[in-house]
Amino acid sequence: MLLFMKFSSSFMTSFFLRLILLALVSCNTKAILKLPPNFSVPAVLVFGDSIMDTGNNNNVLTLTRSNFPPYGKDFKGGIPTGRFSNGKVPSDFIVEELGIKELLPAYLDPNLQPSELATGVCFAAGGAGYDPWTSLRMSIMTISGQVDLFKEYIRKLEGEVGVDRTNFILANSLFLAVFGSNDISNTYFLSPLRQVQYDLPAYTDFLLSLASNFLKEIYELGARRIGVFSVPPIGCLPSQRTIAGGIERKCVARYNEAAELFNSKLSKELNSLNKNLQNGRIVYIDVYNPLLDIILNYQKYGYKVGNKGCCGTGIIEVAELCNRFVPTCPNDLEYVFWDSSHPTETVYKKLISPLLQKYVNKFI
Repeated sequence: MLLFMKFSSSFMTSFFLRLILLALVSCNTKAILKLPPNFSVPAVLVFGDSIMDTGNNNNVLTLTRSNFPPYGKDFKGGIPTGRFSNGKVPSDFIVEELGIKELLPAYLDPNLQPSELATGVCFAAGGAGYDPWTSLRMSIMTISGQVDLFKEYIRKLEGEVGVDRTNFILANSLFLAVFGSNDISNTYFLSPLRQVQYDLPAYTDFLLSLASNFLKEIYELGARRIGVFSVPPIGCLPSQRTIAGGIERKCVARYNEAAELFNSKLSKELNSLNKNLQNGRIVYIDVYNPLLDIILNYQKYGYKVGNKGCCGTGIIEVAELCNRFVPTCPNDLEYVFWDSSHPTETVYKKLISPLLQKYVNKFI
């Protein structure tokens, strides 16, 4: 009996210390976004591609990495963390805006602290897509692999805070999914395999079925508030302009039209899921139009260059091609794009705050 009491006392002390630590972690950032009354977001959990990846690819055997200079040159300490940016990425700005914490850690980061789990992590992997072939052809974690990490996360979180608190966190957290760009721009338009199997409308239907199945799976695992980003205007990325935009490197209309086709289908599918998934709030988040406006009207937003990245020539360098041996522009604050595929930190910052303000009420 005495042994049991000692064990019980030790367990309770450890348990309460963990809760106190978790409370401290979750309160160390002041919310920028004004949330609706009686609405709280204990954590943010992100699935996706290089737009959201905060360093998972550092721990995967792939060439699609960014954990080397000049990536991260404007990050705290000038450290390349595996974010495909000169600084922070949307995952970071979202948790900061919500007042959860300053940065969203990569789940595969070997230095991830257990206390971080209750306030959210990032499962995203640069280069990933809804289509498993998108990831496999580049030796990148598939979307199902990201879901497997989520399942492991749930077990770890239960060990940290218990089953009841875990269920509360999952039901009230903000889940985000950002896929589709690599599927359409790389797997479909630049790879013959899928074009042999599908015409474009059929391929977007195929992607839609994969997206829907993914959302149903994480719903079954406990997710209720899920934001799904649209595919951005991929035809206006510097790399795609170079590959398919002709001598003048214009935005590639057929790539943008493909993105719009998929986005239209995605929006309708999410409306359908909302009607069928009890207590689910699955929200379509349009990033296509606000990002396109910044790209086409870059001077209005204070930029001087909208069709090239800051890294190297700006027309093709990305991932391993954007490296320490490649020069960068004198001032990345003048550029919409950091490399040939990813916007600069300032563009992300301009996008995220208005998006959260526009869509936060839809998660209630």
